[in-house]
Amino acid sequence: MTTQTKQHIPWYLWPFAAIWKLLAVIVELTGRFVAMVLGLVLILVGVIVSLTVIGAIIGVPLAIVGLLLLLRGIF
Repeated sequence: MTTQTKQHIPWYLWPFAAIWKLLAVIVELTGRFVAMVLGLVLILVGVIVSLTVIGAIIGVPLAIVGLLLLLRGIF
């Protein structure tokens, strides 16, 4: 029998941990290939949206989430 220890996440790192856990669930449910394709699409949409100054507020985080999803699908 193995015991699982629950690690404490500091409050200031919680958003990053929540995004990483969300990406992990998405990858498990949809599969690695679909996650990689979705990551590429989010990167492309993020770059296209960020061509304007106002759109950069949404486009840059969207591209970062797409990159994280792509990396999660590869590894």
